[in-house]
Amino acid sequence: MKRKAPDPKAAAKRAALNALRRARRMADKSGVELSEWEGEFLGSVSDRVKTYGRAFGDPEKGAPGQALSAMQHVKLKEIAAKAKGEKKGLQRRPFKRRKADG
Repeated sequence: MKRKAPDPKAAAKRAALNALRRARRMADKSGVELSEWEGEFLGSVSDRVKTYGRAFGDPEKGAPGQALSAMQHVKLKEIAAKAKGEKKGLQRRPFKRRKADG
């Protein structure tokens, strides 16, 4: 008996919901206070993923089979890092000067 191929949209939806739950759980467990905006972000994004299967409306903002846009992925990673205690500052390096030829 052959199984059906897994639905990539459903898998992306489950992965996004699990990542959102994991970030909130880590923050609660570690005792890190999320800002009001971060808490609202986690709640509203999870509601939109549950309702619509994805958390963004504009197809230009993310890949077709994904549940979160690129910026939502970035913000979710930042919140998860904050919950773990891995707060990284903005790491920018200055431009390197080119040596003039000749």
